[in-house]
Amino acid sequence: MRAFVQVDLEAIALNIAEVKRRTHCPILAVVKADAYGHGLVPVAITAVSSGATWLGTALLEEALTLREAGIEVPIIAWLTPPGEDFESALKQNIDLSVSSVALFQEILGVAKELKIKPRIHFEVDTGMRRGGVLDEWDAFLAFAVAERDNYSLIGFWSHFARADEPAEKFNQIQEAEFAKKLDELKSVGLEPEMVHLSNSAATLSRPTAHHQMVRLGIGMYGLSPDVKAMGPAAQYDLKPAMTIRAKIHLVKAAQAGDAVGYGGTEVVQRDTKLGVIVMGYSDGLPRTTNNSAGVYFDGRRAPLVGRISMDQCVVDLGPDTTAEAGDYVTVIGGDGYSIDEWAAASGTINYEIVTRIASRVPRIY
Repeated sequence: MRAFVQVDLEAIALNIAEVKRRTHCPILAVVKADAYGHGLVPVAITAVSSGATWLGTALLEEALTLREAGIEVPIIAWLTPPGEDFESALKQNIDLSVSSVALFQEILGVAKELKIKPRIHFEVDTGMRRGGVLDEWDAFLAFAVAERDNYSLIGFWSHFARADEPAEKFNQIQEAEFAKKLDELKSVGLEPEMVHLSNSAATLSRPTAHHQMVRLGIGMYGLSPDVKAMGPAAQYDLKPAMTIRAKIHLVKAAQAGDAVGYGGTEVVQRDTKLGVIVMGYSDGLPRTTNNSAGVYFDGRRAPLVGRISMDQCVVDLGPDTTAEAGDYVTVIGGDGYSIDEWAAASGTINYEIVTRIASRVPRIY
């Protein structure tokens, strides 16, 4: 196996247990994007067995996959544009989020034909200007009231834009807008069963936003929502679940002054040995990563040298390395470079590092 992702399911279970100690609310485990690159079904099963009582996906096909795997807990899919397979969703008892009258109408139309009462969550835009009802709120409310007997109002929710910046005043503004919209919903006689607002950042830092359920995403995988603003995951007793290992394809001597890789963007500063690692940007390693990331072998770090290629990258193993072709190195995690370090070295966030690891890299649990 040239490269693989090792997923520590026990770490995910421990992270859920830690969050359960921090909130009185049920936990919705967010397993969208193939469980943030960790593997949809294995992570979902672990989350449920570890105390999560709900699962959340962005895409409907993800939710359907969970049902096909025999998972029976409530599942919400919240990114379902018009024209999706709502018939399958309703037959599989999947909760659907609506953010517009048009989408609401379409789902109810399918539900009436099937004689099924759909489980619906209303998403409102409280300031992020992404998902959620905004300018048609009054019309949305009127439609919701008129059709009240044709659906079950399970949830009312929104999403923070800056909860990973706990001191940001905009969080208070969003909480206030959320409360206002909830009051307006109740004033027309609509009472949701579950009110949920908190993502991982708010779950860890804003108890006032926990309401009746929290949505645990990045924290479940042992990563901080924002290392700079909130500190590292270890500060919250969370443990990263992902480690990536890959083989060395070739070890070769290089001399000081040698240029490495496409464009010759980096020059070796000493006589050393280079290792060619069989992972590249087609596997999900960001091409833009600089030499403040690399791999770990035999008790030492080996920084990247030059640009990451499609299927491989080059590292400086040091002049006295014992590495040989066929040896495994740790690319991410363990005692080596962390996910956060790779994110910083490539100018992105830890979310992107884990979710972009390609499906051609096998997951081992």
